[in-house]
Amino acid sequence: MTSDTENYKNLKTFFNEEYNSLRAYAQSRINDTADRDAEDIVQEVALKLFSRADDVSPINNIAGFVYNAVKNKIIDLMRTNKRQVRVDQEMENRLAVFSELFYDSPEDSYSEAMKDELKKAIGNLKPHYREIILAIDFEGYTYNQVSLETGIPKGTLMSRRHRAISILLSMLEKKKEVIN
Repeated sequence: MTSDTENYKNLKTFFNEEYNSLRAYAQSRINDTADRDAEDIVQEVALKLFSRADDVSPINNIAGFVYNAVKNKIIDLMRTNKRQVRVDQEMENRLAVFSELFYDSPEDSYSEAMKDELKKAIGNLKPHYREIILAIDFEGYTYNQVSLETGIPKGTLMSRRHRAISILLSMLEKKKEVIN
């Protein structure tokens, strides 16, 4: 029977000898993106494995165990990144739909500069105006849901959203004159 510290010793020896190979392996799997670093991945895996080395049964195939852990970490990161891209795209789509509230006609469209100004303007709203715009127009909540969550009457929420849209329209009209 192996002692609890044998896993730790085996992992330490393996990482000392194979660290560069692990980093190269991780880099080869994530070379499609600049926002991930192979060294960070290997270090996160190492930290997790070393912190649990005494909790697992004896590891017979250290190399397979570690490489599999690195592969799983990379898969988790890629899945997380795909979800983030979908959320970002969904928010961008909702911004486009929301900006249509400010069009004079369906043929009009806001430039990217005006969409950026809209984002800034929303960020500059007073908190209670910004929160209702974000909740209703971007997060998809209904007035009833927000009312139940916050305890603020539905009519008050509707008034705040209407006032926020008026403020945004006023802010954007000034910016539109400057940009055009």
